[in-house]
Amino acid sequence: MRSFAAVALAGVVSAVDIMDVKFIQHVAQYGLSYPTVEEYNFRKMNFAAIDAFIQEENATQVNYQVGHNKFSTWTEHERSHLLNSNRPQAPADRTFTMPERASRVNQVPSTWDWNNGPNGSCVTPIKDQGQCGSCWAFSSTGALEGSHCIVSGGNLLSFSEQQLVDCAGLRWGNYGCNGGLQQYAFNYLEKYFAMSEASYPYTSGTTGTAGTCAYNAANTTGVGVVSWAWTTPYVATGIQAAVYAQPQSISIEANKLCFQFYKTGVLDNTNCGTSLDHAVLMVGYGTDATTGLAYWLVKNSWGTSWGESGYIQLAQVANGDGICGCQMEPLYPTANM
Repeated sequence: MRSFAAVALAGVVSAVDIMDVKFIQHVAQYGLSYPTVEEYNFRKMNFAAIDAFIQEENATQVNYQVGHNKFSTWTEHERSHLLNSNRPQAPADRTFTMPERASRVNQVPSTWDWNNGPNGSCVTPIKDQGQCGSCWAFSSTGALEGSHCIVSGGNLLSFSEQQLVDCAGLRWGNYGCNGGLQQYAFNYLEKYFAMSEASYPYTSGTTGTAGTCAYNAANTTGVGVVSWAWTTPYVATGIQAAVYAQPQSISIEANKLCFQFYKTGVLDNTNCGTSLDHAVLMVGYGTDATTGLAYWLVKNSWGTSWGESGYIQLAQVANGDGICGCQMEPLYPTANM
């Protein structure tokens, strides 16, 4: 007959083994490797802390779930490099203008997704900004891709984020991999046509820094920004009309774990915050069939292994800042063609 001490010891070892197994599985899934035992143990410690958060969060939340992803071994400081570290707030005296198409609509549908627009998808596949704070560039290209697709009747092109990171820098008010603003990117795209993803591929996700501007006027798409405007914020019904007109470039707070490790469902956690530090793209809206929660469908730039294959559903708030501040600063460009 086993002693109480032996049984207790077996339970401790079992718990340790479970965490070891979880971590080894994570390392294998993401192709990770560590040069030293110290680094291995350090990353396992980070993973264990996130695992504890996941267990606690999923035990207390009913409308969404969190889970492990490629950031599970990262430190908070490393994850901060994904965010818009040099982002000022929008001017308080800005003028609001609804997209022209929205003004012609008597009633918006209850559900909308620009992945399935009237002429096919007007949203490019999920992209990955990598270890570079270039979310502002991805949000900007996504908004222009959507506008061009709608104006052209369904011609979906993928525009170059690297062009913005390299060329729309300090002169325009942006800081490459250290942050920037969508409106400054749109100012640049009023002067220079967008190059395609294929002709100017993204490299800063690996290098972690901007490169030398390689804009080629003879090799652009011919697509640019005629003008851009702030959408009326805070009121969900108005933002719905704007999203129905075209995808909206928005900013959110993304430094909380509930966002960074979001897995599925409708994120309705008001602790997500409203200190805007990340740029994303609002491409639709709807109502969750299980919970009845109205949500915004938001495209992120952290790859397909994050969230719902790269997307998140953020709960709508009838009036106010919105979950993670998503209703505070929507804006959109109008493509020239």
